[in-house]
Amino acid sequence: MEEFIYRIAISLPGFLLAIVCHEAAHAWMAYRFGDPTAKYLGRLSLNPVVHYDLVGTVIFPLIGAMMGGAMFGWAKPVPVDSRRFKNVRAGVFWVSFAGPLANIILTVLSSILLAVLLTKVAPDFAYYKIFSDMLQQSIYINVLLAVFNLIPFPPFDGSKMVSSLLDYNQARKYEELQRYSFVFIFILILTPVLGYIMAPAFWMSNVLMNFFIHLLASF
Repeated sequence: MEEFIYRIAISLPGFLLAIVCHEAAHAWMAYRFGDPTAKYLGRLSLNPVVHYDLVGTVIFPLIGAMMGGAMFGWAKPVPVDSRRFKNVRAGVFWVSFAGPLANIILTVLSSILLAVLLTKVAPDFAYYKIFSDMLQQSIYINVLLAVFNLIPFPPFDGSKMVSSLLDYNQARKYEELQRYSFVFIFILILTPVLGYIMAPAFWMSNVLMNFFIHLLASF
């Protein structure tokens, strides 16, 4: 039980920030392209309450933590009306990419903070391990969310980015794959496929973190 509580304590800040920034980024980019729907509904916000989803924000992450893994989940999807976009193709692409991009940015920021902690803070600092574990979890969760959402299979963000590059008929046929989304997700989770997809991303995040560590160690 103590290990479970500790896992939640070090994962929850990074998890909430990751899913909230992901959805807020979608809302902000949609507003930039001319769709105020999310803004009018109060979703252009970093308040976790407005993005809360019972299954994705509470139940699923807790199951992940209980099983000894990362707190992985999602927030309530931001409503987007692409008909209001000034440029529909560009709008769909960038609004879809905004969420994963927010997670990539958070990965970089967490890597920088972890590098600062490891190179500039004494290991005997009272909260050294806790902050270190929190930042490592933040990196892990944000990489996982970014790459998972960039998978080009409907309804993930990556599929909408691909659809924006296709003509109308091609996009409709492509989006019909969504009927198999449950089977696809089932395969991802219960087979090594997701691990093969994530391995290069986690390797890159380690390279990035080591780069910042070596950079800061030289000062």
